[in-house]
Amino acid sequence: MSDSENRPVSIGEWILTFILLAIPLVNLIMLIIWAVGGSTHPSKKTFAQAYFVMIGIVICLAVAAAFVLPALGFHPHPAPIVQ
Repeated sequence: MSDSENRPVSIGEWILTFILLAIPLVNLIMLIIWAVGGSTHPSKKTFAQAYFVMIGIVICLAVAAAFVLPALGFHPHPAPIVQ
C-alpha cells in the first residue's frame, strides 16, 4: 500500500466529489472512473461502488412500484369526478 492510499481523503476532495456528482452525465462518467480506476483512492473507489449499488436498488424499487402500485389501484392520473 502506497503512502497516498494511507492518507485520508480530505474534506476539500469530498466537497469536489459531491459537486461533480451533482452535475448530470458528469456524475456517471466520474463514478465509472472512480469505481474501476486503478489510481483512485480506496475510500473513493468503495464510495463509487456503493453509489452504483444504491442506484441499482433505487431503479429496482422504482420499476417494482411502477407495476405494483397500479395493480393495487393507485393510478398516476385519477379519473375525473363527474357531477
